[in-house]
Amino acid sequence: MLAEVLIFVPSVARFREDYLLQRLERAQLASLALLADDMLSPELERELLDNADVLNVVLRRDEVRQLILSSPIPGHIDATYDLRDASGWVLIRDAMMRLLDSQQRIIRVIGEPVREGGELIEVTLDSAPLRTAMIDYGLRILALSAIISSLTAALLFFAVRAILVKPIKTVVASMQRYAEAPEDARRIITPTAGVRELREAEDALASMQTELTAALRQKDRLAQLGVAVSKISHDLRNILTSAQLFTDRLEDSDDPLVKRMAPKLVNSITRAVTLCETTLAFGRVEEPTPAMSRVNLAQFVSDVIDSERLAAGEHDLSFSEDIPATFTLRADPEQLYRVLSNLVRNARQAIVATGEPGEICLSAGEDDDAWWITVTDTGPGLPPRAQEHLFKPFQGGARKGGSGLGLVISQELIRGHGGVLDLRHTGPGGTQFMIRLPKDHASLAA
Repeated sequence: MLAEVLIFVPSVARFREDYLLQRLERAQLASLALLADDMLSPELERELLDNADVLNVVLRRDEVRQLILSSPIPGHIDATYDLRDASGWVLIRDAMMRLLDSQQRIIRVIGEPVREGGELIEVTLDSAPLRTAMIDYGLRILALSAIISSLTAALLFFAVRAILVKPIKTVVASMQRYAEAPEDARRIITPTAGVRELREAEDALASMQTELTAALRQKDRLAQLGVAVSKISHDLRNILTSAQLFTDRLEDSDDPLVKRMAPKLVNSITRAVTLCETTLAFGRVEEPTPAMSRVNLAQFVSDVIDSERLAAGEHDLSFSEDIPATFTLRADPEQLYRVLSNLVRNARQAIVATGEPGEICLSAGEDDDAWWITVTDTGPGLPPRAQEHLFKPFQGGARKGGSGLGLVISQELIRGHGGVLDLRHTGPGGTQFMIRLPKDHASLAA
């Protein structure tokens, strides 16, 4: 519509100017007859005015202004228009005013004679024929514009259909085919669009489909791995149960070392049996609810440190604890042991891998709302990839060959207590994890 206005308005203004200039030219030609013969009959003068389509003609020649042709004027002159130096905006304004004014008016038009036929020519004419001619011309312009617009719309329709609609339909069809079998990598869309925005959308869709297919494949492998782990855990549980029966007899040995180590061995095998049972439950998507009880944290930390000190062997690794002997909290003993064991084991493996001396410190405290436990080491810190996928299975392993399941399991167990397991800081100076366990039952229930 804006294009229609920009075409229509100047065109009508130009038509009005040409119309008036033609009347001036005809009037000048009519006046030549009088200049050639001073005596004209009234009939011939009237015919000349009718042919020029004007009422009066005034010509200025040789510094003399002379009424050349005249006829009775039916009314007073309403407006005067000088075409000699009129600007485009003035011509457009006058044309629109004449087009909108339906009253019959007498106007005076001033212009320059053609071929230097004088200094000025002035005519008086009726505006009604001018308005009628402008309306007729405007209608022709509108009809032509409508035809051009229709042709443009048709071309635009086919262009949009070929450039946009067809590629979009191709993308939609590709998405539907992919949805039928997202595991099939052959159904991932191949970007072919020529339009930049559509090409970017296809690239994004292809990237998303590729990641989704990889995730589905990984999930399928994890499901198969879960079945295998469940089978292994089932058989391992039976083996460990038999071993547990044999270790019970070690307590009757007279060897002081055996008597001291036998309870720890029995506890380790018991925890291994419990781990197998919980693994089987996890494979059935049945995570056991924590069996909450009062736990002496110092005793648990001592057992964890003794186990990890043996695992460290002769490596220069020291363990320390800052836990009061009477410090107790409410938690599931087996699950809390697994969490602390996972965190200390990760710290020990990180330090041993560097070949440098190190220290692992466990501390605990409490406030009005929660108990907290920190595990701090002087290891090399977690690599960027491990930090990015810290609590994601099979992605957050900090060492080569690690599965990253330890932190995932630990976080899930602490979450089952209503608590939070967070990485406080990591870097070349070491790493610290914190466990917060709520004291109120409402948080635990939530």
